[in-house]
Amino acid sequence: MNALTGTYQLNGGTTIPKLGFGTWLLKEGDECYDAVAAALEAGYRHIDTARAYHNEASVGRAVRDSGIPREEIFITSKVPAEAKSYDAAVEQFAITMREIGLDYLDLLLIHAPWPWDEMGKDCRAENKEVWRAMEGFLADGRVRAIGVSNFTRPDLESLLPACTTIPAVDQIQWYIGYDVADTVAACAEHGIVVEAYSPFAHGRIVNHPDIVDMGRRYEVSAPQLSLRYLLQKGAVPLPKATTRDHILTNAQVDFEISDADMAILDGMHDTETHPGAVQFRWS
Repeated sequence: MNALTGTYQLNGGTTIPKLGFGTWLLKEGDECYDAVAAALEAGYRHIDTARAYHNEASVGRAVRDSGIPREEIFITSKVPAEAKSYDAAVEQFAITMREIGLDYLDLLLIHAPWPWDEMGKDCRAENKEVWRAMEGFLADGRVRAIGVSNFTRPDLESLLPACTTIPAVDQIQWYIGYDVADTVAACAEHGIVVEAYSPFAHGRIVNHPDIVDMGRRYEVSAPQLSLRYLLQKGAVPLPKATTRDHILTNAQVDFEISDADMAILDGMHDTETHPGAVQFRWS
């Protein structure tokens, strides 16, 4: 199945494209606009942004200028991690909608269970208030689905009792060699689709010798193998790129990794710290 046209069913009844396009670190203005426009031209129909990325205006402008019917594009944004009250969530969502300039979002996420500068802080009560606000956005039609990001099993299990609507998605960091099995299992237990951001470990695994060697056997690059791995795990990868070549090749993942090779990839650990690994922007 073509990764750009395949979809997963969300628990609320809507569908989400299996391959998304990430915009983290894409600068507001020409860089973000041109990248999103190129992705849409290449056939991507799932664009991920966030209030915290400060590029929602460019994303919205690229979507509007694309000429593609709005209903054919799946747009995600996020309530900032620091917005930990009902009123703060309402305020930040209003800014998002003003900036992005669209009538509705397909998916809105809580960006993290705690503020970024207080990672690990207990915000269980506050997240329930944010969720209550998001259920209101869902009820009035301004969003089609709601979910969370960076939530582990304990984070999910603390939120679920307060949910009238079960989260549709949990967006987490996931790449070959990064152990998120418990979170993935928790999501599966509740019918929550997992999205995978940073699928290349911030660029650190694109020159991993074992991943590169395996990719050669499939006549694909390490990034393509990494994306295919996540697709076969049932996740929605969110690769980011700025060059047209990388945007196009990231979408060329319609091959099949064998069960034996998937088991090898499953067994890898600490891939982002291999000798020679360098953090760089895969653009």
